[in-house]
Amino acid sequence: MANVRSEAMKPLGCIRLTLATAFLLLGMADLVSAQMVDRYSRAEQLLPWHASLLVSGDEVEPHWMEGGNRFWYRNKTATGHEFILVDPELSRRAPLFEHYRLAAAMSLAGDTSYVPHKLPFDSFEFVGDTETVIEFAASRKRFECDIQAYRCTVGDTVPSKVPFVESPDGRWEAFVIAHDLYIRSPETGDTIRLTHDGEEFYAYGLRYPRPNEVRSKAPRRPSVTWSPDSKRLVVERRDERSVEHMHYISYTPQRPVHYSQPYALPGDSIVPLPGFHIVDIESKVNLDVDLEPRPSQLSINGSAIDSTWGKDSQKLYVTWQTRASKTAYLAEVDALTGDYRILAKDTSKTFVELSQRDPVSWYVTDAADDVFWWSERDGWAHIWRFGAQGNVRNQVTSGPWAVGAIRHVDEVRQHVYFTAYGREPGRVPYYGPLYRVDYDGSNLRLLTPEEGKHQIEFSPSGRFFVDTYSTIEVPPVTVLRAAPDGRIVRMIEEADVSRLVQVGWQPSQVFSVKARDGITEIYGVVDFPPDFDPQQKYPIVDHIYPGPQVGSVGDWTFKAGGRDAAIAQLGFVVVQIDHLGTPQRSKAFHDHYYGNFIDNGIEDHIAAIKQLAARYPAIDMDRVGIFGGSGGGFASTDAILRFPDFFKVAVSRSGNHDNASYNIYWAEKYQGLMERDTLRGTDNFAKMANKYYAENLTGKLLLIHGDLDDNVHPAMTVQLVDALIKANKNFDLIWGPDYPHGMLTPYFVRRRWDYFVEHLLGVTPPAGYEILRPQN
Repeated sequence: MANVRSEAMKPLGCIRLTLATAFLLLGMADLVSAQMVDRYSRAEQLLPWHASLLVSGDEVEPHWMEGGNRFWYRNKTATGHEFILVDPELSRRAPLFEHYRLAAAMSLAGDTSYVPHKLPFDSFEFVGDTETVIEFAASRKRFECDIQAYRCTVGDTVPSKVPFVESPDGRWEAFVIAHDLYIRSPETGDTIRLTHDGEEFYAYGLRYPRPNEVRSKAPRRPSVTWSPDSKRLVVERRDERSVEHMHYISYTPQRPVHYSQPYALPGDSIVPLPGFHIVDIESKVNLDVDLEPRPSQLSINGSAIDSTWGKDSQKLYVTWQTRASKTAYLAEVDALTGDYRILAKDTSKTFVELSQRDPVSWYVTDAADDVFWWSERDGWAHIWRFGAQGNVRNQVTSGPWAVGAIRHVDEVRQHVYFTAYGREPGRVPYYGPLYRVDYDGSNLRLLTPEEGKHQIEFSPSGRFFVDTYSTIEVPPVTVLRAAPDGRIVRMIEEADVSRLVQVGWQPSQVFSVKARDGITEIYGVVDFPPDFDPQQKYPIVDHIYPGPQVGSVGDWTFKAGGRDAAIAQLGFVVVQIDHLGTPQRSKAFHDHYYGNFIDNGIEDHIAAIKQLAARYPAIDMDRVGIFGGSGGGFASTDAILRFPDFFKVAVSRSGNHDNASYNIYWAEKYQGLMERDTLRGTDNFAKMANKYYAENLTGKLLLIHGDLDDNVHPAMTVQLVDALIKANKNFDLIWGPDYPHGMLTPYFVRRRWDYFVEHLLGVTPPAGYEILRPQN
């Protein structure tokens, strides 16, 4: 005690110095706190639900009208929205109606005041054949408005059309009640029962509902497709009887509520068996089409450009895959007999895809003598032409680049229009322009030369197409083009981002580096802090999604703010990297970590971040964080557990931490069928789970999961928590009561920000900061 000096014993000058230092530190803390509040506020403005409102003219979804060439769309403006009509024949773009007159007519009829630039509906239907009367729902009422005379009538609440599937001739609506299929006349309400043997877990048109579907109580549209002549319909029927269930409990009610759903896991012998029936509405004949080999996944919804049914209503086309996606088939089915023949197929030792992140891509000509099939059989995604008997006639496209999807087929000129990736040298390979090629593979031509991702929508006539193109950095431009040469008919929209710039947005930047092998080029996107100073040091945050069905960057279209740009506002460098094992490149690139789930592309991320740090010395390699959701939750936890010397902080949401507990359609496809080693008591999924690496944790880990996640079961996070506790590790956990899989809500966004700010930036987060969504 004699060596300890009390505060009272200190000289007066020392006390004054200590007080001055304390006040200085308090002042600095207040300043830092105020700066972080400002950063949070600026970051909040770049979150998707705010940023999207600050961009106008960026979305054109054509609704085609009578004749197959004209269309209307709802256009975002700086003050709201407007409805625009485009007539390609006249090269005319004009308002579909006078918005102020329609608002006035609605106000008179509805006894409510409506604003012209904020009409309270997103879509509508024309009534009759004149295109002068529209019907829509607004203010919980049904409006019918004449857009020439500008008179409206208001009816009762619009009945939901979701559960009903209308026949092409408008005479019938198909629906499902108590597991069986019915049709009714919309005019008289007369009902006809078409099936009688539907049962729970083996219903017509509707699979057993997931827990969050039960909770939402929203009507579900049955999987039913009418024939063009409205005489038959095809209905899916999924046999889920005896499939084991996953179980869920909602703990928020005073008495907790139990839910469950059939959910097959890798290694299960009893799995859901999809099938379909063809039903004749007059004869009531019900054909159960028995495909072989038995499908594990089935599509009767057609390709992006072709309906399930042939135009003559005598044939329909079906694609299916066997378990673990080892084989894919396209078949033509006789609607009268249920007999079928295989038109095209693909097999693989790894997995078969049906497209590169684009709509399922195949096309059968009207005469069924030419079949175009997307395939990776030569190591790249290309179009192959088959004959009516399933024989290969020729390879339509070839080369070290990948076809995305067939967008249109001109059977008269024998042209195939398709998008493709990586064909143009010197460009980012994920931007997919449109091409045209002849049936025999000759005369390949680039139709949309502008650099960027091109989103194409052909008119029903095939004479025109809407092309919206953008890059990561450059906002969307929408033009109307003409086939067959792709010439621009007129400008439709050019996105305006000036208001977004005013709140601090700056473009993300595309970069390329070498993968872990030091040879393969991989690409990513980086966001820098708004006040980036090359002389300072900044922590880096890696936003990962491992795929294999999609990469971290996603669709490679314009990034108008978003989660990554928002985090950058807080003082971080933020990256997304499409690593080995993601799509839209070669088959070998995509197959990279097949059967080795725990790879997750992380070694490519490490290699990429090191190369970026060499380019930008301001990146602090001692402060590397990572986050992701779903597969990204699995990968981000994997990163901090298996590479603890590199990744220091991880935030992992809704992670499928052990894919032996995930659904067969994804887990078996990319890991392979479960193979058990009875002697060792293990299997090929075992060491692919995060829980086996729990003892490696040295950094800061935040786990987030919702207890009603009916996609990735919360048990996977619970099992990981169990392993971390047994390994005596410190970690953080946020449980979302009644939350489903997504959890991209303000609270969880803010908690992720706080975690990185505290543990990676080294600053105290603003106390009680609340992120708010915009009010309608």
